[in-house]
Order: sequence, then C-alpha cells, then structure tokens
Amino acid sequence: MRLRVDPTSPEPIFEQLVFRVKEAIAQGSLAGGDRLPSVRELARDASINPNTVARAYEALEAEGVIVRRQGSGCFVTEKGSALATSERKRRLDALVQRLVTEGFHLGFGARELRDALAERLSATPLPPRRDS
Repeated sequence: MRLRVDPTSPEPIFEQLVFRVKEAIAQGSLAGGDRLPSVRELARDASINPNTVARAYEALEAEGVIVRRQGSGCFVTEKGSALATSERKRRLDALVQRLVTEGFHLGFGARELRDALAERLSATPLPPRRDS
C-alpha cells in the first residue's frame, strides 16, 4: 500500500496521512484486519520523519480507525468507528459546515454544493458499513 503525501501542502503531513488511511478504507483499498505498514516502513517509503507517521497512527488509533497489537503492528479495525454516535454526528456536522463555508467563499450556491456532493458520492463507491 502506497500512501502519498504532498510536502508543499499547507495541511500538516500527519493530517494528510490520517486522511489517506481513512480514504483507503472508504474506497475499499484497506479493509478490516488489514495490516498497515510499520512506522519505519511508511516513513522510509514516503520520505518523512518516523515521528510524523507515529503521530498519524496515534490519531487514527484514538479515533478507533486502527488498533495496535504489541509486536504485530497496526491493523484496520474490523468494525466502524468506535466513537459514540453523538460524536460522529458532531464531526459530520462540522465537516458539512466547512464544505458550506468554503463553497460559499468560492462562489458556489446551495444547488451547486448539493450537486457536487452527490456527484462525489456516486463517483466514490463506499463499501457497506456493518456498524450503521
């Protein structure tokens, strides 16, 4: 598995890694039980600091996206997010609010935002969720 980061992006590298892992899961490239590269492997492959990879893995573990097994590595959790439903909804609302705000500042209206979201959802087949 190859996780790409953009060192010229204003988004911190560890946040890019967190997003790339989540994206790979959402797109079906990673599934529950799949092993992630070790911190050193990923740091070497992506030419980044191992501490950055460790920070991303810690964030993913805190969100319940991955689990660390002593001596075995990091694995994608078998079930969905361990976050409480209220926290998941709060985070989704914050994401939607950011989309609306950024879309407004780019000059898009409600219809264009709805169409763009619908288009993205249809272009990104999400695997079925067992926890929903």
